[in-house]
Amino acid sequence: MKQRTLGETGLTTSALGFGAMGITSSYGEGDEGQGIAAIRQAHDDGVTLFDTAESYGWGANETVVGRAVKSFRDEVVIATKFGLTPEGGVDSRPDRIRDVVEQSLRRLDVDHIDVLYQHRIDPEVPIEDVAGAVKQLVEAGTVRWFGLSEVGATTLRRADAVHPVSVLQTEYSLFERDVESLFPTLNELGIGLVAYSPLGRGFLTGSVKPASGYDESDYRRRDPRWQPGAFEQNLAAARDLASFAESRGATVAQVALAWLLTRGDHIVPIPGTRSPKRASENAAAASMILTDADLARLELILPGGGFGSRYPEGHLPVWE
Repeated sequence: MKQRTLGETGLTTSALGFGAMGITSSYGEGDEGQGIAAIRQAHDDGVTLFDTAESYGWGANETVVGRAVKSFRDEVVIATKFGLTPEGGVDSRPDRIRDVVEQSLRRLDVDHIDVLYQHRIDPEVPIEDVAGAVKQLVEAGTVRWFGLSEVGATTLRRADAVHPVSVLQTEYSLFERDVESLFPTLNELGIGLVAYSPLGRGFLTGSVKPASGYDESDYRRRDPRWQPGAFEQNLAAARDLASFAESRGATVAQVALAWLLTRGDHIVPIPGTRSPKRASENAAAASMILTDADLARLELILPGGGFGSRYPEGHLPVWE
């Protein structure tokens, strides 16, 4: 698989990464064995970036990722995150950051973390203090690269002035386009973009049902894009995408990932799956070529993204 450079500090990964969150949380009950198999299959197919977080199962996800990549740890980039609390709050105090990193190192069973993200802004802790704490970890060799998640241009600039920000992580897909407003800032500062939920939280996988069809542990039960009204419009768009994908001999997921890869060389999507077969299908998207005519067709299907907010009211991250 081709490689891409994220930021200007030496971070290089495969063009597609792997988001591990769904193995243990957010999409119903998971299967650890299948999740490990999916991660290993992704690696066999050339994927080198694996994304997890303290908050994904509160340690369970990091443990699974660490176990899955143990035999090839030196060949991959492991990204994890700090900043959320089990009570649903945020906490990015420097002492807390150091504590979380120590725990993450233990759960991942590694001697350093490649990419460390602040998961969400903590309004009580200046971003300069956060960047300073991560800078100390980088200088100590515990962390290699600094990333931020769900922030805006002002925060990126303030953090980057203290320590270079290599990557921004946020949702980006055919269904969710808001981050495009930040592209000028990312280009100016030399910051890469890691696109999470690149398959529209599952809407672009070809297998979807209304919110009421998911159990209470599944985030999609509350996702506005799955609610009556928005769901029907999104489903119609997904069917149009399926027709286009079939004409290209591809899956909807492959088309969605290939589209993201055309949006800039600084972008690496991180689709997640619990299926080794799907992991291979996703990886194959890295070699798919979309023509100008293909891109024009996709723009007609979803000219401004999907229908409905990406978070329930009151839960949408505020970019600052």
